[in-house]
Amino acid sequence: MKKFLAIVSILLLSFSCKFENRHERERPMIVTTTSILADGIRNIVGEKAEVVSLMPAGVDPHLYKASVRDLDLLQNADLVIYHGLFLEGKMTEIFEKLAFKQDLINVSEKLPQDLLLRSGPEAHSVDPHIWFDVSLWSQALSHTTEEIIQWRPEWESAIRNNSNKYLAQLAILHQDTQDKIAELRKANQALITAHDAFSYFGKAYDLEVLGLQGLSTLSEPGLRDLTGLVSFIVERNIHAVFAEQTISPKAIEAVVAGCANQNHFIKLAGPLYTDSLGSVDTPAGTYIGMIETNVQVIFESLTL
Repeated sequence: MKKFLAIVSILLLSFSCKFENRHERERPMIVTTTSILADGIRNIVGEKAEVVSLMPAGVDPHLYKASVRDLDLLQNADLVIYHGLFLEGKMTEIFEKLAFKQDLINVSEKLPQDLLLRSGPEAHSVDPHIWFDVSLWSQALSHTTEEIIQWRPEWESAIRNNSNKYLAQLAILHQDTQDKIAELRKANQALITAHDAFSYFGKAYDLEVLGLQGLSTLSEPGLRDLTGLVSFIVERNIHAVFAEQTISPKAIEAVVAGCANQNHFIKLAGPLYTDSLGSVDTPAGTYIGMIETNVQVIFESLTL
């Protein structure tokens, strides 16, 4: 770990002399870690800033390692915005180093602790997938709005106007999701995915959720996990399980095979969008589109 931090420090220092003068830009550059976060920030800042996502669509943030290009972008940004809650696990040390010389916003920093889900007492055991509760994601973006206004007070009027419009859209999305999942509950189904990304979704919309892996895709499912999940699916007559866009389907395919061995044939549906948006030219290319797409796929797969 010490060796890694030393390398990061040297790289950050070595790049500092190469960057363009920030004052020469027409607009400030905001760098976010994920495409999900970039979409939210674009809706807040509008045309005031250029928003760049460090991780392209389809990338798993749990496994992501910062490249030399990434360090360049982070150091050259006017503002860096990240999820926190150890979502960007391998980049946490980089943010700690950047904090000494860079403007940063941790979007989850001010969320009430009692609203966060945990799998254990350790700091890294907090579930970082807060965007699957649309109301909780709205709270995170509200905090981010205030932080951006502190960073650029002269933008306050435009930023508040943009934020209010976007939060109103998210309120509608939250209600629509509640209504759709309420219909699904009548079928006595559960949402089963490759890893535990949907716990906030299950809590917010009152749907039973199970994952084969843990909070991070770094964890590996064991034989007991697989056997227990297959038994649950057969007993409950679950109609489908779901692959995820940023994760290999190999583990969840083993669940489908295990069910087939017990003469219970289920559909491998999806993939669902979890830790990343879809491509910009797809319906899931925005946060709102991603949630709507997931809900529709879940509903259709479990009610057929």
